[in-house]
Amino acid sequence: MDRVGLALVLVSAAGFGTLGVLGELAAAAGLSIPTVLAFRFLLATLVVWLVLGARGDLRPLRGRALAAGIALGAVGYAAMSGLFFWGLTFMTAGLVGIVLYTYPVFVVGAAAVRLGEPVTRRTVASLGGALAGVALVTGADPAGADPRGVAVVLAAAVVYAAYITASRMTLATVDPQVLTAHVLPAAAVSFFVFGTATGRLSTPATGYEWGIVAAIAVVATAVPIFAFFAGLRRIGASEASIVSTVEPVVTLLLGAAVLGEPITAATVVGVRSSSAGSCWSRPVRSRDSRLYALAQPFPGSRAGGPLRPASDRAKRPRRVGPAFWFKRS
Repeated sequence: MDRVGLALVLVSAAGFGTLGVLGELAAAAGLSIPTVLAFRFLLATLVVWLVLGARGDLRPLRGRALAAGIALGAVGYAAMSGLFFWGLTFMTAGLVGIVLYTYPVFVVGAAAVRLGEPVTRRTVASLGGALAGVALVTGADPAGADPRGVAVVLAAAVVYAAYITASRMTLATVDPQVLTAHVLPAAAVSFFVFGTATGRLSTPATGYEWGIVAAIAVVATAVPIFAFFAGLRRIGASEASIVSTVEPVVTLLLGAAVLGEPITAATVVGVRSSSAGSCWSRPVRSRDSRLYALAQPFPGSRAGGPLRPASDRAKRPRRVGPAFWFKRS
């Protein structure tokens, strides 16, 4: 078990889990969805660029890697975010949560087909436990679901699954933090264009509004994206998606603490089930996981530094050791 990878994805899920509460605060302040998402990604971009620039790691992607980064942000991440918030106009947050968190099912299937990651009994059991916990935590009532909302949020789940899988494939040759620096501005441009075209884009007018947007950009975006990409390289797409299902648990607890939302016995059981599902998640052994090996830092390289060209990697003999493989149990 790669505890570092697991912890990174948990940090990511916790950060993203703050988005719901912060989003409610933004809505209460009168900020539109395009405004929140456009400035969310813009400010997060500035944070990421400043951090990478200070470390000397800010560098542009080129060719296919650049195209992949733009597509992941402008199409994948932006589409998932837009569909998620659109779904909220048809259904309650609880119903949207339970429908969205069907995405691990799509990730497991996509990872098995595209990345060669085996589907084990442990993976299926952890997935079932995590999703059962999410169902109890959200307290959703499927009988009250709007078919249009279900369709929209299912589309968001499919897009998110594709985004996760495509990110893993791109990380075979691209440093995750550099990729993040390209995904975020691409998503920002998408929402600035959309907001301008629809006439719904505005600028936060008060310090309180800017504070909410800044919190969304840093706590709910920049930090969790960094953590997710880093954890993804260590534990794989299927396991990362399952561990990420603790996100609504964080939202539940924050909702109770900040907004006074009630926690029922069913939600307590849901928290335990979701946490158990995350703990059961384990990376799977594979003697031929080339994508996983290529995603690891090279011996002697600085963490977050550039990866060597594919031609250089091909010349190096296959190696088994801490730099390429992490102990799994």
